[in-house]
Amino acid sequence: MFQQAGRGYDMAITQFSPEGRLFQVEYAIEAVRRGTTAIVCRNKNSVVFAVEKKSSELQEVVGSEKIFKIDDHIGVAIAGLTSDARVLIDRARIQAQVNLLNYDEKISVKDSTLNICEYKQVFTQNAGVRPFGVSFLIAGIDNDSAPSLFLTDPSGAMWGYKAFAIGSGATEARAYLEEHYKEEMSDEELKLLPLKALKELMGDNLNSNTCDVAFILKEDKTFKLLSLDEKEELLGKLETS
Repeated sequence: MFQQAGRGYDMAITQFSPEGRLFQVEYAIEAVRRGTTAIVCRNKNSVVFAVEKKSSELQEVVGSEKIFKIDDHIGVAIAGLTSDARVLIDRARIQAQVNLLNYDEKISVKDSTLNICEYKQVFTQNAGVRPFGVSFLIAGIDNDSAPSLFLTDPSGAMWGYKAFAIGSGATEARAYLEEHYKEEMSDEELKLLPLKALKELMGDNLNSNTCDVAFILKEDKTFKLLSLDEKEELLGKLETS
């Protein structure tokens, strides 16, 4: 008889296997690995988000499903289950406003990330729930501070990066970033870097309809999701670079 992959230890989130593994968390991480590719890069001044976007010819283009705004100075790119991400994004937005009301200052990128991580971790230790099947690349610019970029995974862990990729094409994208990323690069070079990494993965399929791009630039430190025309212009620069 065939045994289950987790040999029964994946039936409850609170149960460790003899090897010390939580299979439900590993399944959630696998959902992230199967998601669309998301890439975020920062230099000393600005942040750029770029994500692979899959849609059909009959689908309406209504906003972005893989890049979200948490606050004016914080954005997030996701890989995994979008429905799970929306719950966490809504919570993060509320916490950002609560911080502003209580302390009269915007929440920091790190504090926003830690709040999300703590909530994710709760869903790895209580019966009757499952882990969130989504990873976040959270980035932004705090007042009088350099840009920050953090990764969160379904376990609630957090890491800091200068550039990173998640999703189905993450391995290839990370290899490209490790080879071409420079912390001293200009904002114009930074804008093109994640698109160049996506180009390596998607080839001729990369166009304004198959990707989303967002910036948080040093000029105004404000999250901006690019329109269709702005993406066309940026991709035009990609072809000539």
